[in-house]
Amino acid sequence: MGVRKTRAAETEAALKEAARRQFAERGYLNTKITDITAAAGRATGSFYDHFASKEELLAALLAEMHEKAHDRFAGKDHPPHDLTDGNQLREHLAVAWHLMRDNRPVMVALFESAMAAGTGAGEIRQRLIEDTRVLREHLEHLRGRGHSLPGDPELVAAAMGGMLSMLAYALLGDDPPTHSDDEVIDTLTRLLLHGLAGPGGSDPA
Repeated sequence: MGVRKTRAAETEAALKEAARRQFAERGYLNTKITDITAAAGRATGSFYDHFASKEELLAALLAEMHEKAHDRFAGKDHPPHDLTDGNQLREHLAVAWHLMRDNRPVMVALFESAMAAGTGAGEIRQRLIEDTRVLREHLEHLRGRGHSLPGDPELVAAAMGGMLSMLAYALLGDDPPTHSDDEVIDTLTRLLLHGLAGPGGSDPA
């Protein structure tokens, strides 16, 4: 990588990290682009070499979260996706929960952005559908095998994602935590498992 590309990559990374800090300290809606560039130690104009707007930067941060989730399940040893198996369901929920925990400023920013846009813009619905694509694909796999689901795979996946993201928004800011990660993940697993698999679903070992 050339010197220019290296510097550009460093600037982009600095802007993203500064944005995370500013979103955590000020909130997404109260953070200005100049706040981000100042925190990153970069000129204001450099921001627009990488992002057209604050919204585009937030989208880039969300894309990074999706990429991390994808990488987590990219290994060849990952078993067939059967969300009626308690262990597989728990693994998916755990990956999502830990990503949300580790990227709470981004989660809060996404929530604030969606609330500001309002329901009429369809942003919340569209984001839920996009964020739960992997879950929807797994549910469609189950339906293709003849398994009866509680409803349409897209709607079920969105309901699962909505529950998880709202719970993360509500709980992950607690200091000290009121519930451990394992307690939250186990509770969600049991709650969702019986909705997907029925009383006969196998509990996680």
